[in-house]
Amino acid sequence: MTIFTEQHFKSVVGRFPTGVTVITSETPTDGKPIGLTISSFHSLSLQPPLILWTLTKKASTLDYFRNSKSYVVHILSAQQKDMALQFASGPQEKRFINTKVTRAPGGSIMLDDNNCAAWLECENITQHEAGDHYIFIGKVKHCEYRTLAPLVYHSGSFELTPKQKTIAGKDSKSIVV
Repeated sequence: MTIFTEQHFKSVVGRFPTGVTVITSETPTDGKPIGLTISSFHSLSLQPPLILWTLTKKASTLDYFRNSKSYVVHILSAQQKDMALQFASGPQEKRFINTKVTRAPGGSIMLDDNNCAAWLECENITQHEAGDHYIFIGKVKHCEYRTLAPLVYHSGSFELTPKQKTIAGKDSKSIVV
């Protein structure tokens, strides 16, 4: 039995700073670009080179990503906060407004943006259902990086030291977030 609220748990795991990514692919029937902002990205293996990321089951793009042959993970730089916000919500068509796309060496659709700290073109090798998310595992086929500071997400903010606020937990204890 869980003795804490979902909000409390979110606040707890939010204490771990993460990088911010935009993941792109395309629809299988008409090749329209799809993309979204994800902070749940991790390296998994060096031999073979594998990464993992997660996507909520509620995502409108879930079926596209589950069935795509490949995708590109763009690790955003500190100067790309607006891009992170642009790809975080709203209809897919609006996410790509004023955003140029190109093809990665293996043919996957990717952002044409030299401000990304890095990118990885991945073969979509497997997904695993876990709670209210799917875990995606990708085999890295091509990757590049630039020496740019990364965009960091921490405690619900793109700042490493966000302003503190107090919320009441289910058990009536106050917690600082």
